[in-house]
Amino acid sequence: MTTATEPSILDTQQSPPLLEVREMTKRFGSFTALDRVSMTLKPGTFHALLGENGAGKSTLVKCIMGFYTPTSGKVQLDGQDCTIASPRDAQKYGIGMVYQHFTSVPAMTVAENLIIARSGGNLVINWKAEIEKLSAFMQTSPFQLPLDALVSQLAAGEKQKLEILKLLYLKSKILILDEPTSVLTPSEADEILGLLREQVSAGQLSVLLISHKMREVTGFTDEITVLRRGKLAGTGSMSVLTVPDITEMMMGERREPQPVEKVPHDNPVPVLEVQNLHADKDNGLEGVAGVNLNVHSGEIVGIAGISGNGQREFVEVLAGQRSLTSGQILVNGEIYQATRSQMFQHGVFVLPEEPLKNACVPHMSVAENLALRTFDRPPQSKGLLLIFKAIREAAQGLIQQFRIKTPSPETPVRDLSGGNVQRTVLARELSSNRVKLLITANPCFGLDFAAVEDIHNQILEARNRGVAVLLVSEDLDELLKLSDRILVISGGKFLYESSIDKADFNAIGRSMTGH
Repeated sequence: MTTATEPSILDTQQSPPLLEVREMTKRFGSFTALDRVSMTLKPGTFHALLGENGAGKSTLVKCIMGFYTPTSGKVQLDGQDCTIASPRDAQKYGIGMVYQHFTSVPAMTVAENLIIARSGGNLVINWKAEIEKLSAFMQTSPFQLPLDALVSQLAAGEKQKLEILKLLYLKSKILILDEPTSVLTPSEADEILGLLREQVSAGQLSVLLISHKMREVTGFTDEITVLRRGKLAGTGSMSVLTVPDITEMMMGERREPQPVEKVPHDNPVPVLEVQNLHADKDNGLEGVAGVNLNVHSGEIVGIAGISGNGQREFVEVLAGQRSLTSGQILVNGEIYQATRSQMFQHGVFVLPEEPLKNACVPHMSVAENLALRTFDRPPQSKGLLLIFKAIREAAQGLIQQFRIKTPSPETPVRDLSGGNVQRTVLARELSSNRVKLLITANPCFGLDFAAVEDIHNQILEARNRGVAVLLVSEDLDELLKLSDRILVISGGKFLYESSIDKADFNAIGRSMTGH
């Protein structure tokens, strides 16, 4: 067996090796993230790894890169078993990964970032010799960047080029690209993938691409591997596969809505009206591109979509965490700008994604977090004076009602499990009799079955009381179970809308992949 401490098997070859993943399984406690998955990346090919969110793609590549140790299974290069215990080991085998987020140092130049990546952490760098090596490398590089430019001054497309250049400078022969175009314009994405495609076609590289953009898959890749719920769902050549073939592999068999008890409502009224809403991502590119939406009282409207297609920005605008660039929002027929006073006036409550980060103050107690909506009103305050006894009594009632498992109301909320953090926020947002509109994003992400069932029941109970619910989720089964109406967002736009009883599962899948 070849070990990671031995010389790289790539030292004497110029072409990329055959990469094979054999029967790989990865468990986290009782949860199986990967179940006997096999995959082959042929030398000099562009291969796409596809699947819904949570399908196991990231777990698989993290096992290949040495971030995770697989429970069973192995990685082979040219038929030789490889022990990869860390990304540094992967680098020795010529495997490099470009991550979703940039890793270069903004305050350093392009040249400094490349040389430090090559130095391998050495404390002493022969800068003259390294500059000579770098100059020679750049003459044959597929990407050209100004070596003296600060990374902070580069555009997003140039920063992504630098991430790839670092791997090429390290002589990586296999590149794993994890959503490499998520922050790029279509033209920037086409340029980068096109240049890599040339390197692949010349037999100099192999590329494994994780992407949710079907345009990129059909335009640049040779073969695909599809995962579904941690298992291998299918493989094939792009010379024969069609987009419907791929979406069928990704989505699996048609899943019917699960019957749940829903109270019918007579004469529902529009509570939330979104009109031609536009909003930008953090990098200034448009994230929400002119969407229109109505949510009525006693209705759950579900928004399906693959992560990164504008749903986060959309929810943040509705929650007052991001500014819209144009369009308007109405709540109960009045212009709504998501201020604290307006949210109180109209009964708008939000359960955001990553609640510990976006809806809690981690170091504050469970009781204090439960009071974030009510601390400035009687009986929890009198003028500027907080009534801590009232805050604690209210918290005790909510802890019991929503079955929050906490040692005491004074326990910092950061010490709770993920499910109990979620219950804490849900208790705060749903306990008021003023709730008219509930906006929730991925409310059950990463939670156990019992917690999921609890939260689903709370959302349904709110809907049955007449609350208007906007449910944004990457879990299609959750949406099919809870929603009265479903929309699909892709590229910042709604591409599909249907009542849940008439929803076309195949059309939902195509819309989620941008078709």
